Amino acid sequence: MNKPKCEIIEVPVNFHLEEWLKEQASEYKLKFLLAHAEDGIIWGKFPDGNLITADSVFSQFAKLRPSTLQQCRIFGESSEVMLWKNHDEFKARLIEDEHMDKTEYIRESQILWGTHADKQEIKGFTLLWDGKQGLKHAVPFTDIEIEKDGKLKNPVCLQVNHYIDYDDAGVARIYLSRLVNLTAKEIKS
Repeated sequence: MNKPKCEIIEVPVNFHLEEWLKEQASEYKLKFLLAHAEDGIIWGKFPDGNLITADSVFSQFAKLRPSTLQQCRIFGESSEVMLWKNHDEFKARLIEDEHMDKTEYIRESQILWGTHADKQEIKGFTLLWDGKQGLKHAVPFTDIEIEKDGKLKNPVCLQVNHYIDYDDAGVARIYLSRLVNLTAKEIKS
């Protein structure tokens, strides 16, 4: 069974975060960004070699800054680069799976928070929130159907590839996962 390519990427000591992310996105053909920071979740996208984050569309969201960043994943159909902070330095790794057959991993659609939406077509982001909870996030995705009352017709999902390995006894386990894409799809019951 094939395994995904998984390797460490060198992160320069005094690097410019946004420029480094744009370089990785260009080199590995990555489309989206999902970052976790001390002050919130940050979604972004890479159109035409640029990086646009949710805070440029909706000012209430956290900004992408090295000082508050905990972990950041930039991803696309064939690979993911993950950057994380380890004490005061950054580490990164690459996962590539374009050489693998679709039967060699499990693709899962994880439903994202949000039952209601407001699309910003020009900027390419959709604000999502869940009923009266008040929690919001803005995904870099607008291929979403919204009903007249503002509710989503179908949930927004984050597609994730899970890779399986077997131990010496033949027991299967998921040993590695990576983000792939955003989609809005009908959930079948």
